[in-house]
Amino acid sequence: MEAGKEDLVCRFKNYLYRLKQSPRQWYKQFESFMIQIGYRRDEHDCCVYSRVFDDGHMIILMLYVYDMLIACRDMSKIKEFKRMLSLEFDVKDLRFAKKIQGMGD
Repeated sequence: MEAGKEDLVCRFKNYLYRLKQSPRQWYKQFESFMIQIGYRRDEHDCCVYSRVFDDGHMIILMLYVYDMLIACRDMSKIKEFKRMLSLEFDVKDLRFAKKIQGMGD
């Protein structure tokens, strides 16, 4: 550090999402959050998380890049999960999936 420049900060020319390692860092943060709130990552697919609740309901989350699909029979569990997710990440709820790419017609 140069004398007299201790109070200066750097301004990046590239935004974080433009960096090569950004997707990996985002995924690591997401995975840490999911494990912290009681979800487990599928041993065969690192983009699938699940949690079984005491009442027997299960949430399954499928992640594709920055998009996710959440499935559960209990809508209140999905709403609570979305609330928790929004406290940690900047999310946009696109509501119900009408079509899942590559699955059927």
